[in-house]
Amino acid sequence: MARYTGSSYKQARRVGFSISETGKELAKRPYLPGQHGRDRHAKLSDYGNQLKEKQKLRFMYGVNERQFKKTFKEAERMAGVQGLNLLRLLESRLDNIVFRIGFSTTRRGARQLVNHGHVTVNGKKVDIPSYRVKVGDVISLREKDRNMTIVTNSLEKINKRVDYISFDSSKMEGKLVRLPERGELNADIDEAMVVEFYSRV
Repeated sequence: MARYTGSSYKQARRVGFSISETGKELAKRPYLPGQHGRDRHAKLSDYGNQLKEKQKLRFMYGVNERQFKKTFKEAERMAGVQGLNLLRLLESRLDNIVFRIGFSTTRRGARQLVNHGHVTVNGKKVDIPSYRVKVGDVISLREKDRNMTIVTNSLEKINKRVDYISFDSSKMEGKLVRLPERGELNADIDEAMVVEFYSRV
């Protein structure tokens, strides 16, 4: 499946959920996209609700269906709660960590930074957005890329980072200090429904 390059606002309105986690997408038009979006209030079936929860996660982390299912299967093989495992695997993607550190204001922008080779992990260039960051890994930018306008502007907009990521502004590097707890992740996601979705298909 090809990477989605359309409007993220339209995706957010489709599932009624802010995939940027800022609420901006739904601020002006909190209804479905399309000519008759205001008038469509169909009640979803159980399957429809489960699909919607899966799409929320897919859209938020910018993962295509094949990647998402592969990540789900990996979470299934891990010890512990499958839904939380899934969220932790998605949260530890390199593009997401770059976003959480604040090198970009969006996950899509963070993915582009990684793809273009600006990001390093433990001092080595990594250009794979889905790269799995491990606890203790140090994420930074290449020396010559640290003064990029897009990066400095993004860092200026950061008010507070998540507690499971530390940032050293003098070295321009962040670190995943631990895995996130469920209470630190988006409360509007019902990961149990995603598990139910895949258990029936």
